[in-house]
Amino acid sequence: MTMPSKNPAFSRGFGNNAGPGQPYAGWGNAPQQQYGAPQYGAPQYGAPAPQQDQYAAPSPYGTTPDTRYMTMDDVVTKTGLSFLVTVATAAAVWAMPGNAAWGFALPAVLVAFVLGLVISFKQIASPIATLSYGALYGVALGAISEAFNDRFDGIVMQALIGTFGVFAGMLVVYKTGAIRVTPKFTRWMMAALIGVLVLMVANLVAGFFTDGGLGLRDGGPLAIIFSLVVIGVAAFSLLLDFDMADEAIRRGAPAKFAWYIAFGLLVTVVWLYLEILRLLSYLQDD
Repeated sequence: MTMPSKNPAFSRGFGNNAGPGQPYAGWGNAPQQQYGAPQYGAPQYGAPAPQQDQYAAPSPYGTTPDTRYMTMDDVVTKTGLSFLVTVATAAAVWAMPGNAAWGFALPAVLVAFVLGLVISFKQIASPIATLSYGALYGVALGAISEAFNDRFDGIVMQALIGTFGVFAGMLVVYKTGAIRVTPKFTRWMMAALIGVLVLMVANLVAGFFTDGGLGLRDGGPLAIIFSLVVIGVAAFSLLLDFDMADEAIRRGAPAKFAWYIAFGLLVTVVWLYLEILRLLSYLQDD
């Protein structure tokens, strides 16, 4: 049974509408459905177009009969391109001589932060917005990664391998159904995200009054534990991103919505990478 989505835009549940002699509604199949747009986007592999119910509810995305629906290929392509822009920008900044990169890092972070809030709250699905966000954060990542690698040689490669491993592991967990994204799971994740954010802000504010703040970022035992918790929250947040992509496909989102999915994955993976980088620095610090 498919569980209801965490996203308010997806207000109805889904089931398998395949009848006798019809294929299961899995990847690449396009069976007849009763609600909204064709399942999993346009017909693939030569499958006939599904017949639409004349009483079908309209898609929540305001699509038209000429709309091309989003597929998993769209999500993979847009996400890959977004990561490519981010990595390429980070590499270019890293290659700058001296400490020139730091002159661009802070402005880039501030602009990326504002742009990220606008994209999130307005759910902007645009290649310009997503790729601009990736490029801006790439500037900051290049400068930060260079600084960490200068102090701890090889730490960036370790963090990249760790990030890729966590991403691949959570994808396997999601695809196998080992952990299902249910409304209860989503509520727990939202609570965990808010809790982590509150602790980060509290530690930052406390740092203005006491050395090391609450001790969550000073490299000590408490900082290591907190960093592991944050990595866990970021990792499980990937499940929410994967579920959002699947739900959007099932609901017949337009192809351009893949850019918003790519933005969400980019935010989570960058957060995961930075936290792994920080944890490794704690473990290697004398």
